[in-house]
Amino acid sequence: MMPDTAMPPYFSQFLGRKPPQFPEFTDRERVIWHFLAGMTVFFGAWYLYWRWTDALNPDAIVFSVVVALAETATFLGTCIFFFDIWDEGDTPVNVGLPFQGRANCDVDIFIATLDEDLEILTPTIDAALAVELPHGTKARVWLLDDGDRKDVRHLAKSKKIGYFARQSNRGFKAGNLANALYKTRGDFILICDADTQLFPNVLKNTLGYFQDPKIAWVQTPHWFFDIPEGESWDSFIQRTVGFRITWLDWTLRRILGSERIGQDPFKSDPSVFFDVILRRRNRNGASFCCGAGSIHRREALFDNCLNEIEGSARPTEQQPFKFHVSEDIFTSIQLHNKRWKSVYHPRVEARMLSPWSVEAWAAQKHKYSGGTFDIMLRANPLFEKGMPWRVKLHYLATFWSYAGVFWFPILLLAAAFSLTTGHAPIDAYTLTFFAHLLPVLICNELALAVGTKGYDTYSGRCLAMGTLQIQLKAFFQVARGRRPKFKPTPKRPGQSVQWAYAAPNLVMIVILLLAGIWGWASFYFGLQNHSASLLAINLFWIGCNVLLLAKTVGVCISIPAATQRFQQR
Repeated sequence: MMPDTAMPPYFSQFLGRKPPQFPEFTDRERVIWHFLAGMTVFFGAWYLYWRWTDALNPDAIVFSVVVALAETATFLGTCIFFFDIWDEGDTPVNVGLPFQGRANCDVDIFIATLDEDLEILTPTIDAALAVELPHGTKARVWLLDDGDRKDVRHLAKSKKIGYFARQSNRGFKAGNLANALYKTRGDFILICDADTQLFPNVLKNTLGYFQDPKIAWVQTPHWFFDIPEGESWDSFIQRTVGFRITWLDWTLRRILGSERIGQDPFKSDPSVFFDVILRRRNRNGASFCCGAGSIHRREALFDNCLNEIEGSARPTEQQPFKFHVSEDIFTSIQLHNKRWKSVYHPRVEARMLSPWSVEAWAAQKHKYSGGTFDIMLRANPLFEKGMPWRVKLHYLATFWSYAGVFWFPILLLAAAFSLTTGHAPIDAYTLTFFAHLLPVLICNELALAVGTKGYDTYSGRCLAMGTLQIQLKAFFQVARGRRPKFKPTPKRPGQSVQWAYAAPNLVMIVILLLAGIWGWASFYFGLQNHSASLLAINLFWIGCNVLLLAKTVGVCISIPAATQRFQQR
C-alpha cells in the first residue's frame, strides 16, 4: 500500500465537475406557484376551521386538541414559508469598482482554518492566489490559523501569503476573523473556509454590488462539488443479482424517492436553501450571511463593532463578527438591525467540500440547531427595533423551521397512539374528513414542487423529522445555559458505519411497527374502538413515518461508495 503522502486527496476525483446554473423563475412558473400556494392556504384554513369547530374527538379531547395544535402550528409554518419564498428579486449586477470617485480599492482574502489537513488547505490557497482582479483592485491572501501549527505556517510562507495565528480560540471562527481584521486594512473582506476554492472571477462578479453604500455584504451560493452521484437502481440490481428486475427498479425508485442508490447520501445538496430560500429573501434585502463565499464591507463590520462597544464596558468585547457558534447569521441580524442591506448573488463563485461522514453530518446539524436556538432565546431580532418587518418575517421563517421540534414529534406519534388506544384525533374518519384534508395535502405538495423549482424537498422533510433527537439535544443544552461550542465540520471521509446515530430512529421505527401490530391485533380480535377505518388510516400514516425515518437511518449508516474505493487504494 502506498503511503498516505503519495495519495491524492479524496476529492481530486471530482475536480472536473462543472458548477450548476440557477435560472430565474419564469413568469409561467410564478403564476402557477402563486395559485397553488393560495389554494393551499385557503384549503388549510378551511380544514383547520372545520377541525376546531366540528371535528374534535370528545372521547379523547386532550389528545385531539394536542394534535390539532400541532396541525395549526404546522399550517402557520407553511404560511410563513410561503411568504419566505414567495418571489425572486435578484439585485442587478453593477460593473465597476464599488467606490464612486475612487480609482482603486483593496481586498483581503481570509482563509480561516483550525485543524484541516494541508491537502485541503493547499488547493484553497492556490485558488485564492489565482483570483483575477478588476482594474484598480489590489488583493492579498491571508491564512488565519487558529490551530497555530508549524506546518501551516510553513505552507503560508512557501505560498508567499500572510499568516496570523492566535494563542487561544476565543470567539471561535468569529474571533479568528476579528483578529485578522484588526491587523489588515482592506476595504473589503472575502471570507473562505479551509475548503473554499474560489473561482477566478469572484471579485469581478461581486464587487460592483457595493456601489450602493448601504450594502454590508454579498453572499454567494455554496456548491459542494464532491457530492456522490450514486448508481442507478437498475445497474445496482443487475450487478447484485446478475440480471435485470424492472419491477423492482420501478418500486425502489417510487418508494424511496430516489433515482439512484448512494446519491448524495448525507443529503448535503444546498440548492433548495440557496437558490430558493436565500435567493428569494433577497427581494426584501433579507438574505443572511452564510460565512464562506461572502464578501464584506469593512466599514459595516466596524459599525457593528461600535454597536458591540455600546453594550459593553470592556474594549476586549469589540466583535466585528459576533463571537458565537453561528457568527454568520448573528452578525447578519445585528447589521440588519442597523439598517445595513445585503445582497444574494445567485451565481456559484467557489467550490467546497460536503460532509463525507456521519460524524461530520451530525456535527453540522447540531451546530446549526444549537446556534439558532441560542439566538432565538437570547437575542431574538423579532423583539428588536430597527429591523424592517419584512426582514423580521424572513428570520421568523428560520426560527419557525427549528421550532418544529416541539410539534413534529406529536404528528409522528399520533398514529401510534391511535392504534394503541383506539382513540382517533378526530371525531370520526368519514368522507367529510377526507373532503377537508385531501385538498390541502394535494395542493401543498403541488405548490412545493412548483415553488421550489422541482428540487427534492422530500429528503429535507425526512431529515427534519429524522434529526429530531439532534435538535432536541441542542435545544435542551441551550435552555440549560450551555452555550453551543464551535466544532468545525470534519473534512475527511467516513471510515465506518456509526450505528449510534441511527439508534434513536431505529427505536422509533420499532415503536411504530409495534403500534401497528397492536392495532391490527386489536381490530382482528374485535376490541372496542378499533374500527376498520381507524386501522387503515393510521396504518397508512405509520407506513409513511417508517419510510421517512428509514431514510434518515440510511443516512446514518452510509459510507459513500467513492470513499470505500478510495480507502482501498
